[in-house]
Parts: sequence; C-alpha cells; structure tokens
Amino acid sequence: MKILFLSAWFPSPADNGSKIRIYHLLRVLAQRHETTLLSFFDSSETIEPNCLAAYCRVAGIVPINKFQSRRWKAILGFFNSTPRSIVDTYSSEMDRLVRRELDSDQYDVLIASEISTVAYVPIHTRIPAIFEEVETSMIRDGAVRASDRLSRLRRALTWYKTKRYLARQLNRFVACTVVSPQERQHLREVAPNFDRVEIIPNGAEIEWMNPIASTPHRNELIFTGALTYSANYDAMRYFLTDILPRIKSAVPDVSLKITGRTEGVTIDQLPNFASVNWTGYLTDVRLAVAEAWACIVPLRLGGGTRLKILEAMALGTPVITTSKGAEGLEVVHGRDLLIADSPIEFAEQTVCLLRDPALRAQLADHGRQLVRSKYNWQSIGEKFNQFIESVADSKNSSL
Repeated sequence: MKILFLSAWFPSPADNGSKIRIYHLLRVLAQRHETTLLSFFDSSETIEPNCLAAYCRVAGIVPINKFQSRRWKAILGFFNSTPRSIVDTYSSEMDRLVRRELDSDQYDVLIASEISTVAYVPIHTRIPAIFEEVETSMIRDGAVRASDRLSRLRRALTWYKTKRYLARQLNRFVACTVVSPQERQHLREVAPNFDRVEIIPNGAEIEWMNPIASTPHRNELIFTGALTYSANYDAMRYFLTDILPRIKSAVPDVSLKITGRTEGVTIDQLPNFASVNWTGYLTDVRLAVAEAWACIVPLRLGGGTRLKILEAMALGTPVITTSKGAEGLEVVHGRDLLIADSPIEFAEQTVCLLRDPALRAQLADHGRQLVRSKYNWQSIGEKFNQFIESVADSKNSSL
C-alpha cells in the first residue's frame, strides 16, 4: 500500500517519547508498505531529511509554530470553540503540502499522528484516514489537578474545548489508535459512538537495548526525560521536594542523575542538592541507565505509556514509579517494578531497593522478560501493520 503519514515531530533524532514512537512506526510500516512523510520540525534543531530514506520518502517539512499565549491568534482563540493552542499554531503551509500530495498521488491510507495534525486531514478525503495516538490524559489530568481557582477554570475550559474539538475532528477518520486501555476509556467518554479504536502500545527496541556490560553503581538513581515537558518537571519538583530528603535520611550517600533537556526551564527554582547531577541532553542514555541502581519515574501527570520505563526495564535497570507512571502497562508491583503513590511510600520503596541486591536482580530479570514478551517494537509493529491493512480492506470493500 501507499501511505501518507502526517507527523507532529520530525522523528530523527528520536530523542523524546513522541519521536521514538513515530520513528518505530515508520520503520515497521516500511517492511510492507511505501510511506510518504509530511512532518513538522523544531527549527532550533539540525535535521537531515535523508536520514529516514530507508523507511520513507520525506515529501515536506514545516517549522513548528510554537504556541505563544500572547500572540494575537492565541488571544482570539479565547473566543473560538477550538483550543487556542491549535488556533495559534495552525500552519497554512502544512495544509497546502497535504492537499498537494493527495492531489498528485494515489494513496491508500492517510495516517495523522497526534492531535496537532488532524486539522490538515480534508473532511471529505477519498481515502481512509487513521488518527494515530489519540491522547487526552495530560489535558484531562490538568483540569483535575489545578492548584488554584483561576487555574482550574482555565484548565477546565481547555479540557471542555478539547473534548468538543476531538469529537468534531473524529468525523474525518474511520479509525484511530491509542496506547493504553485508559486512553481508550477516555476516548469513549469524548466520543462514545466512535467504535474503531485499536490499542497500539509503546515499546522498546530490544536489539538496541540489549543489556550493556556494566556494573551498577550502588545508591545511584536516574531520571531520564526532558524537563521542558511539564509532566517531567512536575515529577522532579515532587521528587526533589518531598521524596529525596526522606531517602537521604536513610541512605545519606544516595545520588541522582537527571538527564534530558532543560533549556528555558527554571531548574534553579527546584531544591538544590550536591548529590544531584544535571547531565543535560545525552545523545545515548543507555550506559547512564545501565549503570544506575534504579530508575525513578515519579510522574503525577501525563498520558500514554512511559517509554522511559520500558527502556530502563529492557536495559535491566529496575524502576520505581507511581500508579500514573505505570498506567497502561501490564506490570505487577513487586515482580516487574515497584509502585508507590505517596512521598513516604516512594521513599520507603526506594530505600528498600537500594539496600537489597537480590530484589534488584529479581526486578531486573522480570522487567527485561516482560519488555521482550509484550513491548517489543517488532511485534507491536506487526499489530500496527495488520490494523492499517484491515482498515484499508474494510474501506475498499464498502465502496
């Protein structure tokens, strides 16, 4: 089949969760289909379109219009039923590229990845369109967890607009994917009559994540993730403020390594510890993760499933996380990883793991086996390919 794939992120380098997912979906699609990519990209990054030549034809890239809340389009968005971030960032150039491709070639399927690309799918397109990765948890959770009355009001309005926008936009699609049962349930609340929903989870590249020959550093923790993502920033603020001091009282020489971008983030407003090492962005985090005694993922916000958890488990590094962090993963507390939802419990679980090499070995072994059996990108990709083909076949049979 010939597939037109619209992406909110240029997936190389694959250095965040969204890019990693898109990169691997393109890679598995290439095994059976011919894919053309139209993508947004961050103009602050250096990209090389030809780096994806083995997986797809890059027909066009468009700079991301980053949301600016004080821009006139964003201000006018307050009076629009569409979320103002979408109003403000809309790209007429991407709209033109999509229409050009659909007019100039015979595509069998159109895939729009993430909510920021769906507006570029023509309402009456002749080919089946699939909305890839419908994710609502981040906005939904924000409306629930807002700390003050004004924030609650603004976030509730954003969630209301987003629900209405999604319900309208789904009319453009014959099917969609989500990454977890929780996301599927949230989608049913938004569009109860939309039936063609497939769970395509996130995964890990097992071959690339083969255990690295290294000795784990006793009492060293790691958190992998850009603090430019608000859910990650909240997780680190929570951990450094409420959890790490409790751990240090029991294990004074505990250390924490935080990887990921921090540009534009006020990390100086976070608690400062000499034992915390801010590495900045690492092009390859495998060795850093493999050398850590444990990976902490104290998330309280966000949606989808956590690639950082799957990658740590694939590398044989045990994970301590929250119920929110483990959401969507078929894991068992105490067997595959550790789950703790209060600061006291999180600290206790971490101290227990730091003091128990046998527990670490057990969690590392079970976590690695789980990723290999259920969260291998190759098997996930096979499921994705079958879903895409079934959507195309059912559309053709109805003509």
